[in-house]
Amino acid sequence: MSLIRTARPADEPALHALWGECFGSAPHLPALYALDPARHRRTFLAARDDGTVDAVVVYVPRDIHDADGAPLRVGGIGSVATRPEARGQGLVRALLQEAAAAMRAESCAWSLLFTGTPGVYTGSGWQTFPTHLREGALSGAPPGRSPYRVRPACPADLPYLAELSCTAAPLSTIRTESDWRTRLPAWYGPTHGWLVAQDPHTARPAGWAAAAHGGETVDVREYAATGTAALAALFAAVAARARHAGLRRARLRGPAPGPAVLGALPQLMTGVTVRTEHTGMIRPLLAPPEHAYAVPRAPGAVHWYGDSF
Repeated sequence: MSLIRTARPADEPALHALWGECFGSAPHLPALYALDPARHRRTFLAARDDGTVDAVVVYVPRDIHDADGAPLRVGGIGSVATRPEARGQGLVRALLQEAAAAMRAESCAWSLLFTGTPGVYTGSGWQTFPTHLREGALSGAPPGRSPYRVRPACPADLPYLAELSCTAAPLSTIRTESDWRTRLPAWYGPTHGWLVAQDPHTARPAGWAAAAHGGETVDVREYAATGTAALAALFAAVAARARHAGLRRARLRGPAPGPAVLGALPQLMTGVTVRTEHTGMIRPLLAPPEHAYAVPRAPGAVHWYGDSF
């Protein structure tokens, strides 16, 4: 019989083991979990008398922009896992209700999560919202001459990348220095795997992009630039690396593209189509439902993969 309670420091080895069993491909979770000094009171688990953890739900408070660009405290749900033999007992639903009550007590306006199994959460009050991705054949066009030198990023670039990425876009996270040094590398890989377009006059970063390879597709998970030329240089470099790796297709995540992105996009892909995902979910807590539901549907709304919970 499992008891629903908050976590204790002594539970961490059991939590790490459960995450390893359920998310073998995400060894970074324990390190991300350790970033929150208040993590134990924000972790709800179903545990047996012998210390075995059958299920866990974690929430992390973040400052996220609402539909008008104003920052609000939001509860991000993540690291949800259930031991295979304990599934189907309603444990996650019970833990989500405990987490929702705690998030309200911590003044969270609404809650946000991302999942490939939305049915787990709809019965607990979360609703999906659409995210649009651009996909196409990897561009084979030779890159034109560009004054922007594209190179791997380095730790010294991070303050400039933070400046480039600073935005009040709806659904976007207000990042801390710790996010740039620890959280984004956990989701995007080491900094030297990111690309920077260097301004020809100042030598400062004028753009950056983080991409990952999966199957035959290069997935551009985040990007920012001062204009079309810097972004085109980045996209051309991403495409060249992908072609060298034998990939054939490209995917672009982010908000609905503006003129700069549309102008640079041919350097990354051709035959562009739009695909809709429903992996994002939101639940009103203290904010009126109409206020919460408006955020992911507002123009320019974006929640970057590197801000995952």
